[in-house]
Amino acid sequence: MKPQSTENLLIDGPDGAIELLVECPPDPKGIALVTHPHPLFGGANTNKVAHTLARTLRDLGYVALRPNFRGVGRSVGAHDHGNAETEDMLAVLDWAHARWPELQATVLAGFSFGAFVQTRVAQRLAAAGKPARRLVLVGTASGYVEGARSYVTEAVSPDTLVIHGSKDETVPLANVLAWAEPIGVPVLVVPGADHFFHGRLQVLRDIVNRAFCERH
Repeated sequence: MKPQSTENLLIDGPDGAIELLVECPPDPKGIALVTHPHPLFGGANTNKVAHTLARTLRDLGYVALRPNFRGVGRSVGAHDHGNAETEDMLAVLDWAHARWPELQATVLAGFSFGAFVQTRVAQRLAAAGKPARRLVLVGTASGYVEGARSYVTEAVSPDTLVIHGSKDETVPLANVLAWAEPIGVPVLVVPGADHFFHGRLQVLRDIVNRAFCERH
């Protein structure tokens, strides 16, 4: 059976509508929330890295959800530096678990600013006694980055899959290593990859597939 076509939905968020792409495999085993890069620098749920993560997780058996952050597409609201975005993502998960109550496993995946937000979502889920099964963070925004932005990225569990390009020009690899070292999280470095993994999206897909297959 082929996967269902992508649904484009509007759901209710804390401050209004959230636009959401949904891709559902034939026999889903969990929910995967995938978040995109910074909305003030062109980030949207159609970003190629976010798309690659969503398709990979869908093919691994997860209902893949790709929301637009507030102020992007048909999502209402204004950018809030990750604060209101965290609340929005929790609302998306609440909606998903109401629609698919039998699916208890949750995977959080994010790229760049989206990865930063997912570290906050993960902490909130853990504090509520509903920890995510797995985190996948790509090009994680941490420390001082291009565009005069600075991020204090939350700690994550040591089994988080952190992937970064050796030639990331937006978030220097040194930033991510400095964040990961004190919390004991390994960082998988893709040689030659830039921030957007141009020409290396298949490598990214293979890394995620291998990590999930080895674990499950």
